[in-house]
Amino acid sequence: TMNYLTTKQACLKRLMDILGSSLALLLLSPVMVTVAIGVKLSSPGPVFFVQERVGRNKKIFKMLKFRSMRVNNRQETGWSTAADPRKTVFGSFIRKTSIDELPQLFNVLFGQMSLVGPRPEVPYHVSHFKEEIPQYLVRQQVRPGMTGWAQINGLRGDTSIEERVRYDLWYINH
Repeated sequence: TMNYLTTKQACLKRLMDILGSSLALLLLSPVMVTVAIGVKLSSPGPVFFVQERVGRNKKIFKMLKFRSMRVNNRQETGWSTAADPRKTVFGSFIRKTSIDELPQLFNVLFGQMSLVGPRPEVPYHVSHFKEEIPQYLVRQQVRPGMTGWAQINGLRGDTSIEERVRYDLWYINH
């Protein structure tokens, strides 16, 4: 059975997202400026990597990250791996420490994401996963998160999507 948030719970979660992301942006702004300079110095191209992701109610939004790779043409469908040759040295560091994810605090503040929820996927993968994984689209009934229950439980990076979805569904239901 699905126990989605009540209106009161949803409002409290959103308030926590607004306050949490605002406070984090304020406190982490020196780190973010330093990282932006590091990205600019590490390779030519923009500071931010902007990618379409599927959010709540299957709505497409532009998710922000600090760019950790050389500008390339595989960003819409290409999986990234630990030894990806496209990564810069500085990019490897910010990815390993998850600092590349900090700009998503803006996505949280704008209401496109939550601090905690299922990690959003690119439309290309959603179109495949919805056919292959039972209840996959249930994830689209809540705001995606900067981190998710699956990631908190160690399922990060190149891990089983089926297992991650199982954790996401548990989080959504509880």
